[in-house]
Amino acid sequence: MSETSREHKEKAPRHVRFALLTISTSRYNLKQKGEPYTDASADLATRILAASGHEVIVKETISDDAEIIRESLDRLSSDVRVEAVVSMGGTGITPTDVTIETVTPMLEKQLEGFGEAFRRLSHDRIGTAAILTRSTAGIMRGRAVFCLPGSPQAVETALRELIVPEVGHILAHARQ
Repeated sequence: MSETSREHKEKAPRHVRFALLTISTSRYNLKQKGEPYTDASADLATRILAASGHEVIVKETISDDAEIIRESLDRLSSDVRVEAVVSMGGTGITPTDVTIETVTPMLEKQLEGFGEAFRRLSHDRIGTAAILTRSTAGIMRGRAVFCLPGSPQAVETALRELIVPEVGHILAHARQ
């Protein structure tokens, strides 16, 4: 790591307040019906973030629908308590997966390196199927926004190896 990066990280916030946004039409429909459902990825993300000294202050489950995604991200990025948003799901290549197409135009700054690094890490774990991996990150209203696939493995990889080590550094620059 360069001396400049080390200095920036030393000055970066060490405690970040997160919103977790699960984007899954099937889970959302179960929630709407009042039926039980599990969210292994959000539960795992909460544990990883807490163990890293961060805090999850909002957890939501929404449908994979462009209008709902836009409304949720707009609301969360306007919430003064929220410093970073992690969405999980809706990043596949089926016609109903619209997270990346919806979120990308909302970002004021894109962090292209996030998707590139995430795919490299994914390739190390799952091989050539990593070419199907879609993810993005960027800045919106001074908040860090990360869009991840919904699998627990993807969430764990992104959080442990990219987001937790860099979120404070990202926020320090976004707030300048």
